[in-house]
This record gives sequence, C-alpha cells and structure tokens, in this order.
Amino acid sequence: MTKTIFEKHTAGRKGFSLPKNDVTTSNGIPAKFARKKTPFIPELSELDVLRHYTELGDKNHCIEKGFYPLGSCTMKYNPKINETLVRNAAFNNLHPYQNPDSAQGALEIMYDLQNDLAQLSGFAGVTLQPVAGAHGEFAGLKVMRAYHQSKGNEKNEIILPDSAHGTNPASVTLAGYKVVEIKSNEKGMVDIEDLRAATNEKTAGFMLTNPNTLGIFESSFEEIAKIIHEVDGLMYMDGANFNALLGRVKPGEIGFDIMHYNLHKTFGTPHGGGGPGSGPIGVNEKLLKFLPIPMVNKNETEYFFDYSHEETSIGHLHTFFGNFAINFRAYLYIKMLGAKGLERVSENAIINANYIMRKLEDYYYIPHEEGCMHEFVASGKWQKDKYGVSTLDIAKRILDKGFHAPTVYFPLIVKEAMMIEPTETESKETLDEFIAAMIEIAKEAEENPEILHNSPLNTPIRRVDDTLAVRELNVRFPIEN
Repeated sequence: MTKTIFEKHTAGRKGFSLPKNDVTTSNGIPAKFARKKTPFIPELSELDVLRHYTELGDKNHCIEKGFYPLGSCTMKYNPKINETLVRNAAFNNLHPYQNPDSAQGALEIMYDLQNDLAQLSGFAGVTLQPVAGAHGEFAGLKVMRAYHQSKGNEKNEIILPDSAHGTNPASVTLAGYKVVEIKSNEKGMVDIEDLRAATNEKTAGFMLTNPNTLGIFESSFEEIAKIIHEVDGLMYMDGANFNALLGRVKPGEIGFDIMHYNLHKTFGTPHGGGGPGSGPIGVNEKLLKFLPIPMVNKNETEYFFDYSHEETSIGHLHTFFGNFAINFRAYLYIKMLGAKGLERVSENAIINANYIMRKLEDYYYIPHEEGCMHEFVASGKWQKDKYGVSTLDIAKRILDKGFHAPTVYFPLIVKEAMMIEPTETESKETLDEFIAAMIEIAKEAEENPEILHNSPLNTPIRRVDDTLAVRELNVRFPIEN
C-alpha cells in the first residue's frame, strides 16, 4: 500500500528552501492567532515528492485514462488546445482591477461569448457572472424574484417535477421560495394534470430540466408554458443537458424565460471539484433589465463594462465579472467547432446513448424504453430481485473492468438506478468495450453473485463503507512530532 507523505518523512532531507520568516506577532500576526507550536511538515527530497504524487495520480481515474459514463455530470474530454491557449500570457496575466482600455481583447471574448450563448439558446441576453451551475440557478431565481417584485406580484412558490436535479430545490429554498413538487407520468415526463392542480396565483415559476434526468425530451413544453404563463409565472430551464439540444432546439423560442448553462457539460471546460466553474444565465427581452451588473457591452470605439441598468439589476453576483479562464475555454470550443460542429455534438451524444441503451436492454431493466436523448437510466432491479445483487455491487464491479461507474441511485424515482451518459467524445470501440463489460457483469450476477458482493477486487483500495465514511469523515493523519 502507498505510504502517506508523512510516513515518507526523513529528518534533515530537503527538496526546497524557504526564505526566512519575516512575519512576527509584532509586525503582522496578532498573538491570539499565532501558532503556539510549529506544525509538523514532512521532510523529503524533491524526487521523493514528485514520485509520491505521480504514484497517487496514477491511481486516479480520469477522462484521459478511461471511460467515464457519469450520467447527468457529462464527463467529456476537454480539448488540450484550449488548455494551451488559455494559458497565453496575454490573457493569463490580466488583473481584475486592470483598466478596461488595456483589456479589450478579453472584453471582446466575453462579449462574443455572451452573444454566442444567446444565439444558440434563443434568448435576448446572457450574463457570464455566475461561477457554477448552481450559482446560475440562484441568479436566475433572483431575476425571477426581481421581475415579480417589479410588478407587485406576491408569489412564493416554485413548482418542480420529482425528476429535478438535486440543486433545484436547494436553489429555490435559498432564493426564498417554497418548493412544490409534482409527479412524473408513466412516460417519465411531467404529469400535466398534476401540474394544473399545483399551479395557482402563488406560482412564481416552474423549473424544468429538458431533456430531463431520465434522458427524455419533455415534449409537452408548450402546454406546460401555457399553464405557467397564464398565472404570470416564469418558465425556468435547467440547462444541464443542453448538449443534447445544440443546433436543434432553442429553449428561448419554445416558451422558456430563463435558463442557466453548465459550460463544463456542454462546452468542454473542466468539471467541478468545487470550482472554478461557470454557469451563465440567458433571459428573454422582458428580463434583461434585471440581469446582474455589469454586462459587457460595446460602442463605436471600445468594449466596456455596462452599468446602465443598475437601478433594476439584481446587483453583483461575484467579486469580479466571472471566471474568465473558464469562459475563455468555452469561447474557444464554440469557435473551433462552429455551427455544424456543435450540431454534431448533440447528434453524436444522442446516438451514443441510444446505442448503449439498445445493447443493454436485454440484460438490465430499462424503465422507459422510448428513444433517449444524450443519457438514459437503466436499473439493477432484475439483478436485485433475482440474485440479491444491488446496483452498488454492479457499480463496484465496473471498476474492476477498468471503467468509472455511472451515477447510481439517481434519479430517485427509479429504483436501483444507473444513469449512463457516454457523451459525444467517445468512440464506438470504447462503447463496445463498456457494453461487453456490462453484459459480463449481468452474467456474473446470475452465475457467481459473490464476486459482485466483494468487488472491487483489483483496485488500489477495496470496498469501503461509503455511508460510514461520509458520516464519520476523518482526513487527519496521526502525527507524532
């Protein structure tokens, strides 16, 4: 087993020399904050440190190492040329307080990206300020609240389907609204009658993920929009699955008033890890004046930060404008692919997901057998009922086959759910290898379920108690100084 960096400590060994500490309690740190005891820092050579972290990195599963079919999260390949270009000193060395006169190139990029996202989605305007998808949800709901307050509407409810992304109810609550959940029908889509019953004068809006978390395109969007708009509610689209609609459907033209984009899911930027990220929002014409300040705009001579709608704006969402480097990557992705390339993104994502679904439908329960969009939900229900093998067992066994497991036990409306999204960046050969592995696992569940109960068998760390690890998290290493 790999030793920790603390266990590799050898007294007196150095890989780097720090300058002498010139900060004391008298000229910087108040006594109450000063350490009473010097912390233990392991001493290693530079080569020891490099080998240690290289070894840890080799144990990590990443998109460059293997297939990552994590449904809903869209773990697709990020073009390395984007990583190279974004590190260009002309952009990388800009300072947030720099005079806009000397950052015209960066402002032009943001202006163009705003317009590109608006054009792709059919909205009148876009802000790049939100720094995560959930931050975009919060921003969109703040815009919604500002709209209703400007009209004197006393609305306090947001309707969500039971297939909603987990961040949706959290964002609704954070924005000061009450969550009203409605059920899905037998086809996995919004139950229209349940929606009618839940809609009233208190309804501020309806949040819908389309395609939804089952990978199904909500085809009743026009009827849904009519019901919500009749009470002056707003239609909010969670754009997490927008990569399935590129070049095919513009949400702003089919009844939606607000939408957030997850740039990592659709436009090839790094994903998550707590940040940095980007979750722009697009809005229709009547909501433009509520967007956060500033917007990036231009006149005859220059690009500039526009504060002209400050009186109606929801204000600032971020200390500075947004995560420029993430937005820059999305800009590069869009420009390199172009309109036809972006159409191929959605086309290939849809083809890949349907290909896997059809190949696995005889081996795993597929609750909704109609054609899916960019992802689909399978279930380990057959394996659970017949052989006592859970979806968690299946997910752990997938690791032994060299693949990352799909999202499991989500969405909650499907028992023993496995949410699979191959993305558009994977080849048919990779998909076939994954399909073969999934079929092997289905046969193992029937013939030798004990293998699955004990999986994974060949990973650096065997199965852990996931629930206990979360409830009693301990990331401290016992150090004797």
